[in-house]
Amino acid sequence: MTQILFAGTYTEPILFGTGQVLQGTGKGIHAYAFDAAAGALAPLHVNAGIRNPSYLAFDPARRFLYCVNEYKEFEGRPSGAVSAFRIEGDSGRLTFLNQKATHGTDPCHLIVDKTGRNLYVANFASGSVCVLPIGGDGSLGDASCVVQHEGSSVDPVRQKGPHAHAVELSNDNRFAFVPELGVDRLMIYATDVANGTLAPNPAQPWIAVRPGAGPRQLVMHPNGRNAYLINELDSTMTAYAYDADSGTVAEINTLSTLPAGFAGRSSCAEVQIAPDGRHLYGSNRGHDSIAIFAIDPADGAIAAIGHESTRGAIPRNFEIDPTGAFLAAANQDTGNIVMFRRDADSGLLSATGSVVELGTPICVRFR
Repeated sequence: MTQILFAGTYTEPILFGTGQVLQGTGKGIHAYAFDAAAGALAPLHVNAGIRNPSYLAFDPARRFLYCVNEYKEFEGRPSGAVSAFRIEGDSGRLTFLNQKATHGTDPCHLIVDKTGRNLYVANFASGSVCVLPIGGDGSLGDASCVVQHEGSSVDPVRQKGPHAHAVELSNDNRFAFVPELGVDRLMIYATDVANGTLAPNPAQPWIAVRPGAGPRQLVMHPNGRNAYLINELDSTMTAYAYDADSGTVAEINTLSTLPAGFAGRSSCAEVQIAPDGRHLYGSNRGHDSIAIFAIDPADGAIAAIGHESTRGAIPRNFEIDPTGAFLAAANQDTGNIVMFRRDADSGLLSATGSVVELGTPICVRFR
């Protein structure tokens, strides 16, 4: 099977929480063939006509692709949407299946559970989480659960209200974690996979982060004992110990994602862990780099290793390929995807020289 990289884009203007309007220039969901021998991407197909397909996710078998449609109104009411597609072999082509409302505005992140039965969506602007059931043919059903967050925090512009920014699932599917940028909390839910519902975790419904941190995305360690949270507003990374029985987390340490002495404006976006669990990566938008951390195998604490320039502006998202040998960085403002080779021992990155250009890339995913 040909390895394919799919890229989601903004196709039209979008108003951010900062008040900035970004002029999306993407064409839809772009597909690239990935040559692992050369570490290079080659254009394969553009699935055009999809509105603001920003963030992408696969089902566990990688037969279907889902995207959030990031907008503020759908079917005449305040909502974004999620679209479902069947992946047509190695062609990079997608066949549209259906589209459903997310019951919240500007959906920015989604994930499919390990059973392939439910899709979870974070609605950024309205600060809510939505669960949608997935049929056997990959199509989506109407929402089975919507949870609305409440509250605010210290930043008068970015934290006037709730802003759910992502959903991550525990390795056993029992718990869902939602970084709440607007409220400075990591929300923790118990999942009911059979019914597609969420309920606050009785043992720990949330954990507070430092005021003004702005939690954005969380990733679970393959060992099932640690989790890592990237904080957008104060450019930090937090390591947690995780108790799989109770679904609770406890902070181990927090480090800056920026180099010492950096005085410019920057904010964080994506966080990912290498498949071998030895290194952790986060993107800095402004410093325009990937921050690299080593993970202590004993307790999961992180130590800063260094930074690698993404060779572009505003790295909104990046993806480590399933082998752990490569990393693809999507630079939103310069409109390119840059390929890097990853050293498994040191965790460091080096550019392969492969760069592809496209309008406003937001998310990249290796199939």
